[in-house]
Amino acid sequence: MSKISDVLSSVEHRPWSLPQREWVYYQEWNRLLFLHFEIPFEDLRALVPEGLELDSFEGKYYISIVPFTMESIRPKFLPSVSYISDFDELNVRTYVKYGNRGGVYFLNIEAGKRLSAFVSRLLSGLPYEKAKMKRSKGQYLSLNEEKKFFFKAKFTVGKPVVEKTALQLWLTERYCLYVFDNEELFSYDIHHKEWDIKEIAFEDLVFNYRFGNIHLTEDNYICPNYSEGIIVVSWGREKVSV
Repeated sequence: MSKISDVLSSVEHRPWSLPQREWVYYQEWNRLLFLHFEIPFEDLRALVPEGLELDSFEGKYYISIVPFTMESIRPKFLPSVSYISDFDELNVRTYVKYGNRGGVYFLNIEAGKRLSAFVSRLLSGLPYEKAKMKRSKGQYLSLNEEKKFFFKAKFTVGKPVVEKTALQLWLTERYCLYVFDNEELFSYDIHHKEWDIKEIAFEDLVFNYRFGNIHLTEDNYICPNYSEGIIVVSWGREKVSV
């Protein structure tokens, strides 16, 4: 069985069925860090367009910072090209719903290669922008000079999380992305196996991301985890009626 067939045959963890149409893109999200933040409803509502409902877990609302390395992203019938397909990325996302479909909405997405950011923004409509990024084993650095955003981490990966909490599942198992493009709302279906996550310990951690009244720093994160990564397939975007 191919890697893709293996991924597509693993569906028990999904909240809804796979799309019936053909998938469009293959990608690998590797060596991820997850940092989460509880956010007041009013502050978060101001950042998300009214066409989307804020999603909540036990009445609480969240934003997540997710640094990782994108690798081998490609259209279904074409090979990946390393100088475009492989790049470090950091996204800041929150959790939303449209109807009964929970997903994520990106407040910010940074890529370490200018060309990769341009192509990703052009093809997806997602708000990719260039940042200076550097990573090595156990370290991740990102600097967005224009917005004065930065992220610096030195970390050690711990043991696997055998039993995830309900909150960990809620924060990670998301199979839909939402994006506004030219004031129209679109959704992207994605699929992957359930996340394998591990504990993480930080030797050094400092970051600064500000959105409206929300200030994300190393003083207020919760529930950190690490993952070696997953294979992801995604479908073409669909316009959502608002």
